[in-house]
Amino acid sequence: MAVNYKKSAEQILEAIGGEENISSATHCVTRLRLVLQDESQVDTKKLEALDVVKGTFSANGQFQIILGNGVVDKVYKEMMALTGREEESKDDVKENAAKKGNPLQRGIKVLADVFIPILPAIVTAGLLMGLNNILTGADIFYDGASIIDVHPQWADFADIINVIASTAFTFLPALIGWSAVKRFGGSPLLGIVLGLILVNPALLSAWDYGAAREAGEIPTWNLFGLEIQQLGYQGQVLPVFVASIILAKIEVFLRKRISDSFHLLTVAPIALLVTSFITFIAVGPITFAIGNGIADGFIWLFDTIPAIAGFLYGIIYGPLVITGMHHTFLAVDLQLTGSEGGGTFLWPILALSNIAQGSAAFAMYFVLKNKNLKGLAGTSGLSAWLGITEPALFGVNLRFRFPFFAAIISSGLAGMFISMQNVLAHSVGVGGIPGIFVIQSGGWLAFAIGMAIVIALPFVATLLYGKIRNPKSLYE
Repeated sequence: MAVNYKKSAEQILEAIGGEENISSATHCVTRLRLVLQDESQVDTKKLEALDVVKGTFSANGQFQIILGNGVVDKVYKEMMALTGREEESKDDVKENAAKKGNPLQRGIKVLADVFIPILPAIVTAGLLMGLNNILTGADIFYDGASIIDVHPQWADFADIINVIASTAFTFLPALIGWSAVKRFGGSPLLGIVLGLILVNPALLSAWDYGAAREAGEIPTWNLFGLEIQQLGYQGQVLPVFVASIILAKIEVFLRKRISDSFHLLTVAPIALLVTSFITFIAVGPITFAIGNGIADGFIWLFDTIPAIAGFLYGIIYGPLVITGMHHTFLAVDLQLTGSEGGGTFLWPILALSNIAQGSAAFAMYFVLKNKNLKGLAGTSGLSAWLGITEPALFGVNLRFRFPFFAAIISSGLAGMFISMQNVLAHSVGVGGIPGIFVIQSGGWLAFAIGMAIVIALPFVATLLYGKIRNPKSLYE
């Protein structure tokens, strides 16, 4: 039956409290994303009874209505026509939603705004690095040898892949500089240049810093009696993040006070020069120590009590997604991949947590009777297995609570197991089943066992509990 998009838009407007309850509105591929004046005015039961609506959830100040691909854009256009509003971008709505948050929420949003835009480059690099490791890793297909050892004609192919894959990590500060300077109102190009300055080959590489310090051979500049270490910041997150904020603030300050005709000759040179000096003298050494201290703290925790650390991180990751605080750990993951060990033990647990939420949602497909909720459980379960958990988390699992608890307990147990096996990821990747491609080859078997745990355990626990409990009023 054909969908009457205008009627659907009218019904949705009525269920959310009318046009006057909308502060701003946009949509993504599958969802209407609304910032509402008062979410308590929403009649959720009435809204989810509509045939066009597949589910709803609220996250990060936005009330989101799942309509599906190909439907959401048409309903959105009808809604804008009915209300007389102009169409808004996702960034506009995010900004509106952020204004409602407390200082912690706004701080988390800043981290998300900086690190999420560079994720495609990092994820792509991680997957390619996984392919390179399949080609170069020993004992995967041949005892004591790699594919390129047995088939040397593939060696150059693997080497080219390694060059492509390692570039994003080698020049990570340039990516962060671009995103951070852009986020704080500066020129993204200057952010790239700042990041490249911090990994200039003329500087001592951060990866060689430990050995140089042991040997007492750290090169320095003598700036009128002030000794400044000639240290690069390869694989580092905090130095370029803080430096980018300073650069953007200086640039904005200068733009407002210098005539447009002199911008090209003055703004960029002064901003870069001042920021670079401040970074090499103070910001770099301080944040380098802080970043390594954070990484060392996590490494110590997972080395000392891996079972407890893995279990706790597996348990809390789901609740972190609810608050949005999971974005803060992306910076830690990137710091760990740039550390001496060259891998992160946090990201594999994240991937297992996402799979667990998907498995619990899949189980609800067999428990629920409501057609719309049943469809949401199936599609959101698949989405979570591919790394996007919000529809499953907010649309299904949190609504019925016991699937959420089954998922986080299962991910805790799987996190405990893979932490005891010292499973590491080369980088962040697709946070679900495809995540195995960025796991270091020595941890594939352990990670696969962890995947089996988070596929089977939350599914069975949710299904059994749902069938035993089964109050019809809850599921129909």
